[in-house]
Amino acid sequence: MDEERALYIVRAGEAGAIERVLRDYGDKHRATFKFESTDEDKRKKLCEGIFKVLVKDVPTTCQVSCLEVLRILSRDKKVLVPVTTKENMQILLRLAKLSDLDDSLEKVSEFPVIVESLKCLCNIVFNSQMAQQLSLELNLAAKLCNLLRKCKDRKFINDIKCFDLRLLFLLSLLHTDIRSQLRYELQGLPLLTQILESAFSIKWTDEYESAIDHNGPPLSPQETDCAIEALKALFNVTVDSWKVHKESDSHQFRVMAAVLRHCLLIVGPSEDKTEELHSNAVNLLSNVPVSCLDVLICPLTHEETSQEATTLDELASDKTAEKETVLKNNTMVYNGMNMEAIHVLLSFMEKRIDKGSSYREGLTPVLSLLTECSRAHRNIRKFLKDQVLPPLRDVTNRPEVGSTVRNKLVRLMTHVDLGVKQIAAEFLFVLCKERVDSLLKYTGYGNAAGLLAARGLLAGGRGDNWYSEDEDTDTEEYKNAKPKEELLKPMGLKPDGTITPLEEALNQYSVIEETSSDTD
Repeated sequence: MDEERALYIVRAGEAGAIERVLRDYGDKHRATFKFESTDEDKRKKLCEGIFKVLVKDVPTTCQVSCLEVLRILSRDKKVLVPVTTKENMQILLRLAKLSDLDDSLEKVSEFPVIVESLKCLCNIVFNSQMAQQLSLELNLAAKLCNLLRKCKDRKFINDIKCFDLRLLFLLSLLHTDIRSQLRYELQGLPLLTQILESAFSIKWTDEYESAIDHNGPPLSPQETDCAIEALKALFNVTVDSWKVHKESDSHQFRVMAAVLRHCLLIVGPSEDKTEELHSNAVNLLSNVPVSCLDVLICPLTHEETSQEATTLDELASDKTAEKETVLKNNTMVYNGMNMEAIHVLLSFMEKRIDKGSSYREGLTPVLSLLTECSRAHRNIRKFLKDQVLPPLRDVTNRPEVGSTVRNKLVRLMTHVDLGVKQIAAEFLFVLCKERVDSLLKYTGYGNAAGLLAARGLLAGGRGDNWYSEDEDTDTEEYKNAKPKEELLKPMGLKPDGTITPLEEALNQYSVIEETSSDTD
């Protein structure tokens, strides 16, 4: 009945009546995502009628009501089949300022029409294969990039940027050809990086270093959403970018990594939004060539080095003390390098472990990133080892028992998900410089057996990669316990079915046999 009444007014009514009936329909069905199949034909005709209204000279408020209802109806894939035509797509492109005309963004009154048109295009492109093909024919990706350039450095049109970026993400997700076009022809990498710079209001202090205001306000919800959409689009653009072939590529990736470092050091409007922001930053960092990840750490500035600091070296007289430095403003420093971003990644990883679910999607990206950073960059590896595998002092509990990061990672080494346990073991192995004896010291033989068997290192030795030699970090507690340590102890079943050391089990069976023979 709703569709029938709305269709009647759309076909025969004037702009004011059309606006009112569609506004009522939109208010009623705003949260509708499943539609009755019996009214499918009426919804198709209503879509066709709305497109006919949109080509007329109607007030902006009427256009917005039409587009809101079209967005709701476009959630139904079946409805889109007859209305997804080149002509209708061009109507939406014109309203979204995506036509070939040199339209400016000066009329604020048009912004709601632009935003609603982009929302409609997002739904239609996502739900219609025909629309996806028409997007290629109409060169939609290039038009979206042009609109983004018009939006650059404009603070009051974040909604336009957000849905432009979302549509760009969808196109690059659905078409691999568009990824290549964005990367090379449309210069999507620097363009999207600049969008992130604008969202974060970055001020550069050096080529790859930005000023961080730890006391500054969090990102607004609009800035956060815009940044998340840009990160997702950049992920698609850079998904095959592990190898850098040109110096210009290397520079651009370093700029992007520096922006992502800034992203990790700021917060969103809520804890959930901050985690979503950082999660997308981690995913994108996984696409950055590992040689360019050196910008995640940087030497201390003159101001930072002049601040009073307390080092653990000063608190402990022996050489086994950790080399971590904690400044007054909570900046993490190691060997004179600012490790804030790496510390954020480590904390992010631990939070994902503590969640206890979705390890494959939520945990493995950050674990893989930290593993590759550690393998390629010595200072990062040494800092992470200092945090994850500090010198052993508790030698009485099993490695998987406890609440430290080491304990949590060791528990993952026997996880049921093969991919999760492999990357957890690989991370710890790299922190140990791929030395079997060092890995066993921190994890125990049973936990490490899977990785060692896969690498043919059950008998000991080390991996294929070369690492610099570090000083001995064995504590007095570990040195005293080491001679008594038994990595493998043969076990057997006692007559009552319980497990005991094999020698003791054999002795008990011998006693039983002797007793039995005496009785006979």
